[in-house]
Amino acid sequence: MHISIIGTGYVGLVSGTCFSEFGMNVTCVDKDKAKIDALNQGKIPIYEPGLEDMVKKNVREGRLNFTTDMKSAVEKSLVIFIAVGTPRHGDGSANLSYVEEVAKDIGRYMNGYKVIVDKSTVPVGTGKWVEGIIRKHQAEPCTFDVVSNPEFLREGSAIEDFMRPNRVVIGTSSDQAQAIMRDLYRPLFLIETPMVFTSVESAEMIKYASNAFLAAKVSFINEIAALCEKVGADVHHVAKGMGLDGRIGSKFLHPGPGFGGSCFPKDTQALVQLAERNSMDLKIVRSAIEVNEEQKQRMVARIESAVGELKGKTIGILGLAFKPNTDDMRDAPSLVIIEGLQKKGAGVKVFDPESMEGAKKMLKNVEYCENAYDAAQGSDALIFITEWNQFRMLDMEKIKALLRSPVVVDLRNIYDPQYMRKLGFIYSCIGRG
Repeated sequence: MHISIIGTGYVGLVSGTCFSEFGMNVTCVDKDKAKIDALNQGKIPIYEPGLEDMVKKNVREGRLNFTTDMKSAVEKSLVIFIAVGTPRHGDGSANLSYVEEVAKDIGRYMNGYKVIVDKSTVPVGTGKWVEGIIRKHQAEPCTFDVVSNPEFLREGSAIEDFMRPNRVVIGTSSDQAQAIMRDLYRPLFLIETPMVFTSVESAEMIKYASNAFLAAKVSFINEIAALCEKVGADVHHVAKGMGLDGRIGSKFLHPGPGFGGSCFPKDTQALVQLAERNSMDLKIVRSAIEVNEEQKQRMVARIESAVGELKGKTIGILGLAFKPNTDDMRDAPSLVIIEGLQKKGAGVKVFDPESMEGAKKMLKNVEYCENAYDAAQGSDALIFITEWNQFRMLDMEKIKALLRSPVVVDLRNIYDPQYMRKLGFIYSCIGRG
């Protein structure tokens, strides 16, 4: 089977590469010639563990190729995935202009029956809208089906999530399209991956509802962490006790500086906007968004409380990406926290293993360091924002010697409070009494 993936961003590149690993012939298409040229030279535009090696392997074996030629890709493919971005409008709603552009091109170049798959995260009703656009722009009438197949890839573990997913959701009312999609995902039958077949609208909603629920869990545990500090409880013990209840589960019960990235902020806001257009107010989702924004600001106040007057102080920051094992800076809490520190007059030094090049486009007047110890050198406090593994076993006695003051604010609870205080640090963490 030959398939095409339109869009070589995070979702498109990972999905296309993994499908080629399944043995499919995959063409990844993007209108950005510079990006396609780089991919053809083996240069990967994102950091995702294992992706570069898998791309090179499948290109070498002839199953994966990259092109700007949309016409050729559409003509030779039975299944065409739309995997372009759906960024936010100013009001938080999803911007579908890239999806619309791709749908028009598919209609123009269609030369026979195709299955058109929405892989992008899109509002409920987009499938029918895409179907209308394709039909309107067909050069000659051809039959086709539109399917919703949302992605559930976690940055930093996307390959594992694709190759061994919790479930695959496929929304379609067509028996023919369902059979083709079953064949496409046949390698997953061997590991008994659950397949959820439903309507297009339900599949679109599953994606938004899943992300909104996980975002709500993050905001919930952050509020509980704040209360734990007031009453002397330890949020780690509270989260463990909660998570052992099978109705709740342990995932996403980790307090921190708030959620970020390409999904939770965008998808929760888009879901709120979708509800408003249908005369509803999603109070729980809206509250999760509000708590998350407040959490970032609380982190600035926490740092100020630990350091004292920030004006003229130098703050070392470890971790910029919104989570470890990615270079993604989209809606990263670090952006808000650093801006808040700078507004209060602090100078900022930063180190992140992967995201500093991207951060340079977003952060001004920041000193970029070569390693964690460089960020600590001469700083009045050291702040952990992203829990990269390499930050878990630092030589803290060396860190203490490098710091101007022995102040550590651990926004990810990486270190043990008793250990840190025994070493002589003024140590602040999240929700630990």
